[in-house]
Amino acid sequence: MAEPQKKAIALLSGGLDSALAAALAKRLGFEVVGLNLATGFCTGQGRCDTVLAQGLALGIPVRLLDVSEEYLEVVKRPRFGRGQGMNPCLDCRIFMVRKAGEVMEEEGASFVVTGEVLGQRPMSQHLAALELVARESGLGERLVRPLSGRLLGPTFPERMGWVKREDWLDLQGRSRKRQLELAREWGIPAFTPPGGGCCLLLERAYAKRLRDLIREKGVEALTRDDFALLRYGRHFRLSPKVRVVVGRDEAENAALLGFPGDHYVLSLPDVPGPVALVLGEAGEEELLAAAGLAARYSDAPGGAPVRVLVHRNGLTRELWVVPWNKEDPRLRKLRIDR
Repeated sequence: MAEPQKKAIALLSGGLDSALAAALAKRLGFEVVGLNLATGFCTGQGRCDTVLAQGLALGIPVRLLDVSEEYLEVVKRPRFGRGQGMNPCLDCRIFMVRKAGEVMEEEGASFVVTGEVLGQRPMSQHLAALELVARESGLGERLVRPLSGRLLGPTFPERMGWVKREDWLDLQGRSRKRQLELAREWGIPAFTPPGGGCCLLLERAYAKRLRDLIREKGVEALTRDDFALLRYGRHFRLSPKVRVVVGRDEAENAALLGFPGDHYVLSLPDVPGPVALVLGEAGEEELLAAAGLAARYSDAPGGAPVRVLVHRNGLTRELWVVPWNKEDPRLRKLRIDR
């Protein structure tokens, strides 16, 4: 039987803790391969660039894997519940560690390293949760949390005699003071801000949109495009089966114009204004309401009719509507994500 390799797969999120965990494993003499999993729900610009910069600074290769299609099933059907938003934190950790375990086998590595810290997050990083993730992922003692290793159970590298228990750190709780000191000492160049704000499912507006969409379509019917569209615009519910999404800037307008699916696309050809999508089988009254709603966010003067083009399936028609007043109570009543 081949001798186990002193090689680790380090899950890298772009955050500080995961980079420190990878750095510590490397400082202890292990060969380390970084792994970043793209779930489709990450926020912030340049996260992959941050992970790659960390890998370069640490002197380790980094693998980037798109797992967004598989991860939808985790979001749809979490076994262990959700947090305050729509975040399935425990199921997410189990999924990510399990995927890291698959890469561990591919790479001929012996264990997986994560940046979890005992007591840092109330749902997913208390002792019982950490033990659950290790068990349900199938990794057991091959899942190593070196930042809190002295406070947790024995691990595979310890059993092999590759490290001593005192080689791990004893971090716990929500303070990041020691992590920041280590980042300066070890030369970790960049990291995304702490606090969990890197996941769309934690964002209040996104979570409200998703709950609303589940009520409309049911969780089983949701597609990757459904989840993606929830990222953009202002969302309004005109009826139980009709939604309007209004772009907030040029980038969102461009995204909405390119969005696939059989829906109405509204635009204002005569004044600067948003693109709006009308989703569902809207009747004439609902199209008029959607047009007035879109016109409210344009530069059209209030009180005067404005032309709105309605596009669908290669056909275009005109509607003339008076923009809704910004004090119109329907704006607050129909808005999904406030």
